[in-house]
Amino acid sequence: MKKLILLAALLPLTALAAPLDNPTNSPNRPGYQNPTQQRMQTQMQSQQIQQKGMLNQQLQTQTRTQQQHLNTQINTNTQRIQQGELNPRSQQLLPNSQGGMLSGGSSNSAGALSGGEQHMIQPKTNGDMLRR
Repeated sequence: MKKLILLAALLPLTALAAPLDNPTNSPNRPGYQNPTQQRMQTQMQSQQIQQKGMLNQQLQTQTRTQQQHLNTQINTNTQRIQQGELNPRSQQLLPNSQGGMLSGGSSNSAGALSGGEQHMIQPKTNGDMLRR
């Protein structure tokens, strides 16, 4: 009976003893990670990998679409040139009476050219670079 009383008296003191450490993931060890944080980090990494894959797929699709569009434009323009629709020699050139950006930088086109003076850029012809 005395042993039982002694055991009952010492039992609450065993709760104050140091708990056994979990050697794999103990909060008292350096580098401890909360299991919830580990799980969330793993989920976030897998989401990032999925999103990166989706973005790469979208980029490839967009690039392919742009390439197809450019090829279509090239083919259409090639056909139009062959049919004579885009012959640059047959197109009418519009006169540049205002001077545009060549008028001396003034916003007022009347003040840019003094006394009816006009500055024209000489037209380029094939072989100009060889003649110099």
